[in-house]
Amino acid sequence: MQVYVELALAENFCMDFTLLACAKLLTKNPCGYRRIAAASALGAGFAVLFPLIPLPGWLAIIIKVLSGLALAAGAGRFAGIKPYLKFAAAFFGVSLLAGGTLVALFSLAGWDFAEGGGYMISSVPIGIPAFFVFALAMGCRALSHRLAARAKGAVVCTVFLHGKSVKLPAFFDSGNRVYSGGVPVSVIPVQAAKRLADEGEAAEDVTVRTVAGSRTLKVFTADKIEIYTADGMHTIKCVKIGISPQPMARAVLHPDLAEQL
Repeated sequence: MQVYVELALAENFCMDFTLLACAKLLTKNPCGYRRIAAASALGAGFAVLFPLIPLPGWLAIIIKVLSGLALAAGAGRFAGIKPYLKFAAAFFGVSLLAGGTLVALFSLAGWDFAEGGGYMISSVPIGIPAFFVFALAMGCRALSHRLAARAKGAVVCTVFLHGKSVKLPAFFDSGNRVYSGGVPVSVIPVQAAKRLADEGEAAEDVTVRTVAGSRTLKVFTADKIEIYTADGMHTIKCVKIGISPQPMARAVLHPDLAEQL
């Protein structure tokens, strides 16, 4: 069976990216897709070189497991050992499920494949179409979130902090992609923030990630936020709130919050 290096790199990159992204979604890890892409690129290089090294089967399997653990460590963001173990378990679980499914599919379809030494080579590329199917699914998911946010339209919200509260009009903005440490950030007017507490005490300068890049924004964690929609009142606890440096009439709620209503 002839194997082209370029196709093997693309195939392994797409497969690793898809599996790591599935682990991210299953464990709700705050890592970004750029980080997953970087880890997938390293994993693809290793996967192409690994079959060229003559190793006994048992040692090859051990190295593959260790490489999988390293891949999970490089792809995710972890505050401790427990989130890492959870992410790694999800990655291995999805990998085993995918591998078993592929072997069954190849056997039923009569496609050629060779396995052994801790790896499998097939005549049919699977990772590339799997990657595009995943990308299509994520695109549909993002579109549904945007449509859901538009459907909710303008709302009213109340932000609570240290026993104080402020009620103001708001709306879900599908273009608001502000994150602090992987956590979504909603934005309120500075006047509303001053009614909660002294601005210097309530917030601290934090580097946030936006669509346009990184910037510094005053951010605090509200005790909770109540959002009033046509369906009733919805309460979300421990919400990151940014203070707008520009005048604004309404609060801009992060679209990720719409998923929790």
